[in-house]
Amino acid sequence: AGTASAHHALCGIDLTLQDGEFVTVIGSNGAGKSTLFGAVSGSFFVDRGRIALDGEDITYLPEHKRAKRIARIFQDPMRGSAPGMSIEENLALAAGTGSWLSSIKRSDRQRFREILRELDMGLEDRMTQPVGLLSGGQRQALTLMMATVNPPKLLLLDEHTAALDPATAEKVLDITKKTVSEQGLTCMMVTHNMQSAIDLGDRLIMMNKGRIIFDASGDEKRKLTVPALMELFRNAAGESLATDRILLGE
Repeated sequence: AGTASAHHALCGIDLTLQDGEFVTVIGSNGAGKSTLFGAVSGSFFVDRGRIALDGEDITYLPEHKRAKRIARIFQDPMRGSAPGMSIEENLALAAGTGSWLSSIKRSDRQRFREILRELDMGLEDRMTQPVGLLSGGQRQALTLMMATVNPPKLLLLDEHTAALDPATAEKVLDITKKTVSEQGLTCMMVTHNMQSAIDLGDRLIMMNKGRIIFDASGDEKRKLTVPALMELFRNAAGESLATDRILLGE
């Protein structure tokens, strides 16, 4: 700080989400996307400004207390679940049911089975198996179910399909769309795939150098194309992307 090499990860962010809004967030590497999520989820406290959730000031609320209302899923499928615990134990831990995992109630076990059946991955028949035996896509889908088993006030998806193969990523995205829609969740999703950013959600935000440089919703968002979005970036940022390939998701 105070030197020529000082860098503001976030600067002048002024953002309000409406209840039930699904927002996609794009920008080149270093734009501040994950840092924004870190600030909102409480991974660190901001130097200036205010963060409010449902009318409550949470600027200095510890991360573990925000976690009851803000769910975050990371790019790495291994970060969201405990590999040595079974599928049903992971779900019970996320749901907060019972004081001892060894005494999961029959009603909870049936609820978990129904949740897993929605994934169409056969996990409802493997509930007692360790999560460490699952594939990356299965673990990420399970993490999504864990994050929403008790619907959060805000769901943060930080490139949650980037580490998956295309077919699995598409399946997890379909599950994401269904879950967000059915539960009416307020959601922000960081993606490097511009087409996904256009197709998903009802609002699109573009970031560059720690700032929001473009914000579209409604008809404006629906009419967007990838070439138009690339041109908007050039006009708003005053430069071309360092690598178009990253944003195009190729």
